[in-house]
Amino acid sequence: MNNRPPTALGLALQLAGPATADALAERLRPETVAALSERLRVPESAVETLTGWEEQGLWRASTDDVGEFLLRAAATGDPEIARVLYVERHRRTPEFLSAILAAADPTDPRWYAAGGLVPTVLEDPGGLELEPALQGPFPELVEHAVRHLGRELPLPVVLDACLHLARLAGAPAIGKLAKSIEATADELAHPGLAELLRSAAAAPDPGSFLQERRPAGEWTDPAHAHALLRVRMEERDVEQPAGLGWELILREHDRRPFGGKRVPSENRHANPLIRLVGWEGCPDELIGECLPDSSWAVLRAGARMPFEEVAGMWTGKGPDGRIVRHGVLTGHLDRVLGELTPARDVLDGLPYDHEPTREAVAALVAPLGADPVNWLTFYARMGRTAGTAPELVADAASADSPKRTTTWPRPLAAVFPVTAPGDSRAVFLNVLQCAPEAAQIAVVPHLDARAVQHFLVYGDPAPAVREAIVATHGVPALASYASSRKLPGATLEYLLDLDEPAVDANLFAHCHIDQRERERMLAGRLRRGGTRSAVPEELLDALDEVNLGHYRHWLIAGLESGDPGVARKLVGRLKFQVPAARLRLLIAVWERGGPDAVREVLAMDRLPVTLRRQTEKLLDAPDGLERLRDRLAAEEDPAKLLGHPPSRLAADGVPLPWAALVEAQRTGRLPDHLPAALAEFTDCPREMRLAALRTMPPAYPRGFYDRGNWVWHLLDSGALTPDDLLMHAAPAQTALDHLVEALAGASVRDRQALRARATALTESHLGGSAEAWAVCLQLLPTFAGTLSELISTAGAVARV
Repeated sequence: MNNRPPTALGLALQLAGPATADALAERLRPETVAALSERLRVPESAVETLTGWEEQGLWRASTDDVGEFLLRAAATGDPEIARVLYVERHRRTPEFLSAILAAADPTDPRWYAAGGLVPTVLEDPGGLELEPALQGPFPELVEHAVRHLGRELPLPVVLDACLHLARLAGAPAIGKLAKSIEATADELAHPGLAELLRSAAAAPDPGSFLQERRPAGEWTDPAHAHALLRVRMEERDVEQPAGLGWELILREHDRRPFGGKRVPSENRHANPLIRLVGWEGCPDELIGECLPDSSWAVLRAGARMPFEEVAGMWTGKGPDGRIVRHGVLTGHLDRVLGELTPARDVLDGLPYDHEPTREAVAALVAPLGADPVNWLTFYARMGRTAGTAPELVADAASADSPKRTTTWPRPLAAVFPVTAPGDSRAVFLNVLQCAPEAAQIAVVPHLDARAVQHFLVYGDPAPAVREAIVATHGVPALASYASSRKLPGATLEYLLDLDEPAVDANLFAHCHIDQRERERMLAGRLRRGGTRSAVPEELLDALDEVNLGHYRHWLIAGLESGDPGVARKLVGRLKFQVPAARLRLLIAVWERGGPDAVREVLAMDRLPVTLRRQTEKLLDAPDGLERLRDRLAAEEDPAKLLGHPPSRLAADGVPLPWAALVEAQRTGRLPDHLPAALAEFTDCPREMRLAALRTMPPAYPRGFYDRGNWVWHLLDSGALTPDDLLMHAAPAQTALDHLVEALAGASVRDRQALRARATALTESHLGGSAEAWAVCLQLLPTFAGTLSELISTAGAVARV
């Protein structure tokens, strides 16, 4: 159904209350009809038909859920509404036809007129939407539905429809239906049905005759027949109805196969049986009928599959982890491990998140014990063996096996940032994780640097195993551990607490750590307390690799470090735009390293000539540092900082003068575009953000045009609320557009709270005056103020 975001008129009708809204709809009838035409997706000429049947119809159609309103309209039994919805607008769903037929009076000739419901349904060649006609009030449609759906339905359901037809139209209708069925090639796949209906037509009471011959207790639940019909029609995602026994389904399959081997091969592209094999308890015989022609479909349905079929798919299609996983999860774990080959591909496809699988792999590799040579041989031969996994393990564990491996084959260094393991490395890591800790600890000293890195980052080793890795491979292992962009919080804390220079360098370069951690590292402060005399070279080298286009702020974290090495890196890589940033850096270096450290930075010849000369004169003066601080204070005077674009100040790490900015905004000295530019800064005062709402950007649908749209970002973070849009955003039309989009993704609680606020506001200023509401809507497109100001203005205008 069409549930587009409400228009301004639609929102007004929702807020105004029934009586006022009804009067407003009449006051703005042309606009209301046009809006409803778009909302209901019907011509304007049909709006009256769809809304005239109930009081306050225009208001209800504007405010109710579209689908619920149209179903209520269909349930009125009005042939004209049925014509508009079912015939002209093609809303031909079982729900609509059921609602229409439930209320229809078959004696009304309008149902049969040209373009009416009955002639239209009689043209339907048969489909799921025809199902309600089986029990509808029109004999013609019952007969039509039986002829077109009877082949797909069980005999008891067909007889129920015939019994209903007999009650509606008597013996002549049953006799006519018998002739129609007899004329078909197979009596709708119900042998003897035509003869049964002829006998019923000749009986004194056709209904009683049919009732006596209907199998008792079978297919009495309409949900069962509906699910079966959906399967026959190859509908997707048909849920298994509760209480439907497999015996009835099997009998239906015997009557008319759903698919599988009983269907000619040229028709097997249409296989409704696949919908059934995924149902719980599906008999093996039905699953078997889908194999081997539809093995992949059976696998995707999650159905049990004989191991022989799993093995056939594996050997026929080539290694595919989905086959192994399916075989394991459907009860063939032992045979998958023991019979499929080659071993590496089988082990690669196992579901290691499945505890029985992990236990089975642990039992499989138990012969390897805690002998590292066994494990190294297992790894070395994994990619070359053509046998099964047990054969690979037995070969690797045999002391008599030739050419046993004693060192890691083809060792590789760690990579930064880390990349996920693949091929034999990935399999070995998964298998090793299933082994006892003693075996893991025994193997650890023999891993190459890349395997150590993979084990730490992707293996989630137990604390004892991790300690063994660190004890054997030392700081390089920890440094490689710190090379992942996404580390669990506990792991990140563990690595940060080490205060190891190489580890910190990789965390700085490859992890998205907090900016305060970067500032701490570049200042040389240790987590466990104290400060390094100099920032380590490893961390200084990491500064050379920072992508300034994306992560300039990583370097800015060292602006006030004071460490001469950090300062030289910053001056060498960054071009500061704001004088205050340069002065901050030089003062921090002087405070930490003295005048000579400042001379080293100035000697790089990367700072403005005037600044270098002025600073050099101060280096030998007794009060030189104090005078440099005075110059910084002058540069950081709020009035002077206001002369720089906020983005430039932020890029150079200079704190924005928020108090001065807010004061400038209050007094009208701040350029109109600046509040919006400032709104997304994390420390932006709320007053500035509310001021930014006075110049709203256009509201495009979220998810497509919202990149860079600060309004959406602040709403998502909670820094702004929908209520702020109502009270502070302008112009009014743009604010309303944003508000509608914001409410589409808001919680029920937030929507209710905003509705209560808006209702109180409109009641206070517009009350029950349809004229005031009309003025509000007329002013909306050009009103420059906020929505709250618009509402109060409209109320004042209407009272004049």
